Amino acid sequence: MPHSVPLVLLGAGLLWFGWFGFNAGSALAANGLAALAFTNTNTAAATALVTWVALDLVRTGKATAVGAATGLVVGLVGITPAAGYITVPASLAVGALSALVSYTGIQIRATTRLDDSLDVFSCHGLAGMAGALLTGVFATKVANPAGGDGWIAGNFAQMGIQLVAVLAAIAIAAVGTAVIMMVVNATLGAKAGVKEQLTGLDLSEHGEEAYFGEQGAIPTPGLALGEGVIVSSVPAEPARAVVVG
Repeated sequence: MPHSVPLVLLGAGLLWFGWFGFNAGSALAANGLAALAFTNTNTAAATALVTWVALDLVRTGKATAVGAATGLVVGLVGITPAAGYITVPASLAVGALSALVSYTGIQIRATTRLDDSLDVFSCHGLAGMAGALLTGVFATKVANPAGGDGWIAGNFAQMGIQLVAVLAAIAIAAVGTAVIMMVVNATLGAKAGVKEQLTGLDLSEHGEEAYFGEQGAIPTPGLALGEGVIVSSVPAEPARAVVVG
C-alpha cells in the first residue's frame, strides 16, 4: 500500500507535467511536431486513467485514486514511442489498450509468487512494449512526414520493424539486469530480509523513522495525533487542592 495517497497524486501530477517535456521536447523545436507529441501525450494519459478506473469499477466496484494515478503513468509510458508518429484519435486507442494490457498483467502477476512490489514490469515493461507495437499499427506520414506509415496506413512491414526493436530492448534489459543483479547480490544483497521488512527499512537500514511511536517497528494501527506527539519528558506534578474559605 502507498505510504500517502496525497503524495502519490502529487507525484503523479508532477510526472504527467514533466512528461510533456520528455515527449514534446524530443522534437527539439517549438513546432507542429512538438505540439502533436504534446497533445498525444496528454490524450493517451487521460484515456488510460479513465480506462484504468473503469476496469477497477468493473472488477471491484470501487474507483481508487492510486489506481487512477497508475493508469495515467501507464498511458504516459505507452504513448512515448508513438507520440510523434500517430494522430490524436489514434492516441486514444494507444492509451486505452496500454491500460488494458498492463491491468491484465497486474492481475496475472497477483496470482503468482513473483516479487514485483511496484508492478514495474506490468506498468512500464508491458505498456512500453504495447506502445512500441501499436506505433507500428497507427503510424502515418499524415502525422509526421519524416516518419513512416504503419499497418493501418498500408505498411504491415512496419510491424516487423517494431517487433524487432521490442525484442532487442528485451534482450538488452535482460542481460543488463542479470549483470546488475549478480553484482548487487555479491555485494549488498538484492532484497531485505523478512525481519527488516517488518521492522521497516527506515529503522533497519537508516536507523531513523519518520514519525513518533515507532510505527514501522510492528504492523499495528497508526497512533492518534495526541498519542504520537511527545509533549514533555518530565512528569507533571499532581495538582494541589485549593481551599476556599
